[in-house]
Amino acid sequence: MQEILLATRNTHKTREIQEILRDLDLKILNLDDVGQFPEVVEDGHSFEENAIKKAMTIAKASGIISMADDSGLVVDCLDGRPGVYSARFAGPEATDEENNDRLLMLMDGVEPESRQARFVCCIAVCTPEGKCEVVKGSCEGHISMQASGSGGFGYDPLFFPEHFVQSFAELSPEDKNAISHRGQALKQVRDLLLQLNKQA
Repeated sequence: MQEILLATRNTHKTREIQEILRDLDLKILNLDDVGQFPEVVEDGHSFEENAIKKAMTIAKASGIISMADDSGLVVDCLDGRPGVYSARFAGPEATDEENNDRLLMLMDGVEPESRQARFVCCIAVCTPEGKCEVVKGSCEGHISMQASGSGGFGYDPLFFPEHFVQSFAELSPEDKNAISHRGQALKQVRDLLLQLNKQA
């Protein structure tokens, strides 16, 4: 079985990716499975820059084909924020709850029809030799007035995908993965992973 190393220690993200790609003959690891690697500073100005930097750095350091996901929430009325700063919107060590509270505070008074947003996911797959491919996915929706649901992670309790009356945090993992930004990107990355493994 071929190995793919996820350039993350995020257990929620790892589990979500493993679930979406569960039918592939791949062993999907994350950084906690393979020892000590230096943290990659996510200082890019776009999801794509951050994903490529993380995947390339870890692939070269580990000698294993690596995949990095940089995702975030883009809110129209906030000029695209939190964007690449989604995970640290309320500060470097912010919790999901603190990030959600900051988002709701900044959107206080914004009418329902002006709360459009989308989740964006950029996935880079890089080989130790330096070959890198990138795919993108997105999911349109809006930000609710208050949190709903206890599933998922990040901004899921505030994000209602288009045509749904439930937040990401209220959907089952299967329903969320079928429409999510990460699910859309991973659908594109399936063949790419298999091709890279055959070439490795």
